[in-house]
Amino acid sequence: MPKLQRLDAAQPWVQLSTTAADWKRADPALLATMLGELHLIRAFEETVLELAGESLVHGPAHSSIGQEGGAVGSIVGMRSTDAINGSHRGHHQFLAKAITHVSQGALDPAALVTPELQSVLQRTLAEILGLAQGFCRGRGGSMHLQWFEAGALGTNAIVGGGVPLGAGNAWAQKHAGTTDVTMSYFGDGAVNIGSVLESMNLTSAWNLPLGFFIENNMYAVSTKVDEATRETRLSARGLGFGIHSWRVDGMDPLAVHLATEQAMEVMRSGGGPAVIEAEVYRYFHQNGPYPGSAFGYRTKEEEAQWRARDPLTRVASEMLTLGLISEAEVASVREQAQEAMKAAAGELLEADPDAQGKRRIIPSLWPDPSFVDVGLRGDTSELADARTLDPNDYTGELEESRFVDAVAAVMGRRMESDERIVVLGEDVHRLAGGTNGATKGLAARFPDRILGTPISENAFAGLGGGMALDGRFRPVVEFMYPDFMWVAADQVFNQIGKARHMFGGQNPVPLVLRTKVAMGSGYGSQHLMDPAGIFSTSPGWRIVAPSNAADYIGLMNTALALEDPVLVIEHVDLYGQTQSIPAGDLDYQVPFGKAAMRREGSEATVISYLSMVGHSLEAIEQTGIDAELIDLRWLDRASIDWETIGESIRKTNNVIIVEQGARGTSYGSWLSDEIQRRFFDWLDQPVERVTGGEASPSISKVLERAAIARTEEVVAGLERVRRGWGGN
Repeated sequence: MPKLQRLDAAQPWVQLSTTAADWKRADPALLATMLGELHLIRAFEETVLELAGESLVHGPAHSSIGQEGGAVGSIVGMRSTDAINGSHRGHHQFLAKAITHVSQGALDPAALVTPELQSVLQRTLAEILGLAQGFCRGRGGSMHLQWFEAGALGTNAIVGGGVPLGAGNAWAQKHAGTTDVTMSYFGDGAVNIGSVLESMNLTSAWNLPLGFFIENNMYAVSTKVDEATRETRLSARGLGFGIHSWRVDGMDPLAVHLATEQAMEVMRSGGGPAVIEAEVYRYFHQNGPYPGSAFGYRTKEEEAQWRARDPLTRVASEMLTLGLISEAEVASVREQAQEAMKAAAGELLEADPDAQGKRRIIPSLWPDPSFVDVGLRGDTSELADARTLDPNDYTGELEESRFVDAVAAVMGRRMESDERIVVLGEDVHRLAGGTNGATKGLAARFPDRILGTPISENAFAGLGGGMALDGRFRPVVEFMYPDFMWVAADQVFNQIGKARHMFGGQNPVPLVLRTKVAMGSGYGSQHLMDPAGIFSTSPGWRIVAPSNAADYIGLMNTALALEDPVLVIEHVDLYGQTQSIPAGDLDYQVPFGKAAMRREGSEATVISYLSMVGHSLEAIEQTGIDAELIDLRWLDRASIDWETIGESIRKTNNVIIVEQGARGTSYGSWLSDEIQRRFFDWLDQPVERVTGGEASPSISKVLERAAIARTEEVVAGLERVRRGWGGN
């Protein structure tokens, strides 16, 4: 018989329940504040459902009625500098944090609603209705609520999507030298999401003060927990990652508060993350004013049993038992909350003149339609005082440098001058500078700011996003290969790219994402794509693509100065090339939005970027066509140099766009469409394009070469342009 030895978890896992003694010991002011917050949130949610029933809420109304105890119990003791973020069902969390912030954690049941609190209720309701006075200026609605001043980082419509961002905020709190913590709220449906589990692993490995608050309401829409997982005690997830974990009755706000106090002690003292699972119950369906039993997945008996355990009733009854409040005072709290919401709605609604007995939103409160794209990116005013230098026009002293050495050198220089910059990615701290030497020497110089991550792109990309939104640090995230962006697509596109605009255009997102195109290296279909086409059609991102080392230095400096997320694309073919750079100067910026004219000509305009600039120059010389060659440098819609492009097209009347990668995700497909819209009257023939094939490159050297574009394909493209002239 083999010998068996029982193994224990690295950290404790406990169930916490309150006793009568706990209620007796509780601070009466704490209980009064919890009662007040519970009633304010309940009245708010009832008003939202009422308005949704009148078709005044555009989009979903994910009610938290029944789940208020988890939010209030966990948040009532937080500092304003502590942070939270949450999920699509997040009204109660946002309100608990906002109310705790404006009240400093103390409500008077006899005079529940102050003017500051009334403003919070009205602005939150306005946001849910999509109005300009809302916290996110009407853009966030029900699912995207943010108020940085109160420590509310933003609720999130992607299940589990906000957790990595919370991890980034926790990293910033810890490394800014504070004892603040972040609590990320999500439901039972998110527990099995990769971004949540990756974040548990990463925060535990890095000892970050992030609380994973699981609101287990037992239903992901209509799917029961025991249908989705064998271990229905969801706080058990923490055990596999060595995280302190608590399980608690979420209908008992004091139990939640006591569990959170214990978890906070662990997090504030440097003990790493914590998991709290609160069993709660949403009284209504996933969305709207109807119970789940109306849709057949729950019974009325089950719903009645949970309603009998209402957290508002629990707190009131315990206070009554202790003689801390009277029945009349409880009724007054309820009445004050309802009146506050009646007043908030009254400021936003009026009688509908076209429909007797109905209400409408006051028309003047809607956002101006011209606001639709404002704040998608910043206005680049942060670059106003920059020292710029265009290497294309530089005539000063030069020195030689390998491209990849310039990559490491400029990052080292910026980290030396700006302590906010932090580099993170897989293996960036090892192998003498990562897999290609792009971080050579940096780990030795900045050991606490070169962060080698687990293989978990969702977690570390989102963590970088959270750091950027926090504002105290400036993350540089490396994807070893651009194909890995698909692993982290939610964080890259739904979160980082959309964050500034989605939350009202008010908060910068200063993040640089580095990656490299590896076509020709034999790494096959999943390691070498050109990401420019994907990012250029995704909102919020700026894109730079340097073709030489001197440009790289200036473009990286500009990227690190911008308050927007910037994708910096590199190419392995350039890494080993030795090129000229301005001698002793790693501090200049390439002028924002300025392309480089690499060759002047009169017969055709060739537009390219990265290594294909060199291939294009070779092809032009081989064909003898007198072509202009534009090196874009800046690729995104808001930064591209239309002035240089337009001036060239009006001169040559012929355009060829050159890129190396696959046709399906092509950058040139967008660019050619835009050129033909802008400059149709100056074109003598359709825009010509040189791309790779339809398929991603294969491992076979022969098939890989057949799938990508190089000099020969550019020559063929130029010859097609020549034939289009006619008679030549």
